[in-house]
Amino acid sequence: MLIGYMRVSKADGSQVNDLQRDALIAAGVDVAYFYEDRASGKQEDRLGLIACLKALRPDDTLIVWKLDRIGRDLRHLINTVHDLTGRGIGLKVLTGHGATIDTTTAAGKLVFGIFAALVEF
Repeated sequence: MLIGYMRVSKADGSQVNDLQRDALIAAGVDVAYFYEDRASGKQEDRLGLIACLKALRPDDTLIVWKLDRIGRDLRHLINTVHDLTGRGIGLKVLTGHGATIDTTTAAGKLVFGIFAALVEF
């Protein structure tokens, strides 16, 4: 199953998630499986992200518009994706600098592994 996660940084309504929503729909995510937050990516305790991560099951794929939607801290990103991988859950990034990340493919696993190695170094 494909699960989508969206985030905008401001909760005051000055930002919208229309581009993210459209991209997730185009990627095949059913709107019933969308999770979203209106909070800074620096916050790790976002309710939408927490609910999204809990909803994911083995063989699901988490789809995000850009990698920074999950979070801005590289260590948090690495830990989150490492946890997903350990649970048998894939991650696919649709656009931006992380668009080569698709942990459901060998090439995507390699790219993510390089990022993880850089964090460890």
